[in-house]
Amino acid sequence: MKNKLKQISLDQAYDIIKRPITTEKSTNLQQFNQYSFIVSKNSNTFEIKKAIEVIFKVKVSKVNTSILRGKGKTFKGQYGFRKDTKRAIVTLNEGNTIDSSLEIK
Repeated sequence: MKNKLKQISLDQAYDIIKRPITTEKSTNLQQFNQYSFIVSKNSNTFEIKKAIEVIFKVKVSKVNTSILRGKGKTFKGQYGFRKDTKRAIVTLNEGNTIDSSLEIK
């Protein structure tokens, strides 16, 4: 309950939201008023919702998150893994949009 009432500063919001995802699939989701972002791994849905509302000045209706495990890769004969990433698909209320030309620091 505390997380819902807590205010987030602009600097904290930029720490939570890393960058937008610009793939064909995420572009197709925009017609349903859904936008995809790579977010901090230790953030929760309430913090993501507040961060999007602070940065873009829109109303968020729903946030879905998923953690993608890093793929195994071979680099110069050494086997390793890419980093795990957390993605958030944010659904906005009717009439709200995020301009695709906006950049995140």
